[in-house]
Amino acid sequence: MRLILLTCLTMIAFAANSVLNRMAVDSGAIDPSSFAMIRVLAGAVALCMILTVRGGGLPLRERGRVVGALSLAAYMIGFSLAYVTLDAGLGALILFGTVQVTMFGWSALRGANPTMRQMAGAGIAFVGLLIALWPKDGAAGGISGAVLMVVAGLGWAAYTLVGKGAKDPLAATAANFVLTLPILAALLLGAGLHAAPSGIALAIISGAVTSGLGYALWYSILPRLAGQAAAVIQLSVPIIAIAGGALLLGEALTLSLAFAAALVVGGIAVAVTASMVPTDRS
Repeated sequence: MRLILLTCLTMIAFAANSVLNRMAVDSGAIDPSSFAMIRVLAGAVALCMILTVRGGGLPLRERGRVVGALSLAAYMIGFSLAYVTLDAGLGALILFGTVQVTMFGWSALRGANPTMRQMAGAGIAFVGLLIALWPKDGAAGGISGAVLMVVAGLGWAAYTLVGKGAKDPLAATAANFVLTLPILAALLLGAGLHAAPSGIALAIISGAVTSGLGYALWYSILPRLAGQAAAVIQLSVPIIAIAGGALLLGEALTLSLAFAAALVVGGIAVAVTASMVPTDRS
């Protein structure tokens, strides 16, 4: 029961990042660049504090650290800028779908032999993504936001793939957050930055609580979850974000969004549970 409760809390934290970002940026309380930088700073502080209490060094010079920091920066920048125009639920759906389809494609390119069930599931999810990404009423802002969220998804997929071999995921994540800070500062510092107290507070909550503590909690329960179960559980994140956006931000739950979400989530569920289906009962 405790594991179920902690898992649900973690998925809510992940989905909350989309709602918090959209809430802060759309209200004008903070610009997306400042939100991204404060989020990473708060996450770095929270993760380093956890690491200090737990014990262990900060592996800043380990192999793959530069790639990890660059991919995390791509995720943070794309994620924050996309929410200037995207709704929280749609953004989470595009992000989640891009990450899963990218990782599936990378696995296939690396020599994995996907089954027909896996390919069918990936295909269904890809169609759902296309529906979600399809321009609505020729809105250029929506197109640019969708492209930015795809960039964020590609960055997160790369970050996940690089971090798969980490001996200490928590320490690696803390190091990546620390190294991402100067990258974001170099790319995002400039004119037009502004942040009201409410925007700063939302960015800190997103960085320290729903990102930093959320990641730490996820790493603590991940070893107790079966691999396929961990993948399937994450299917709930875009659904929670869509619900949160509708309830807290008044975002419209359209038929096309619901259909796209059903295809993406359903397709990925089919693909990631393929290995659980017996191939030969004779």
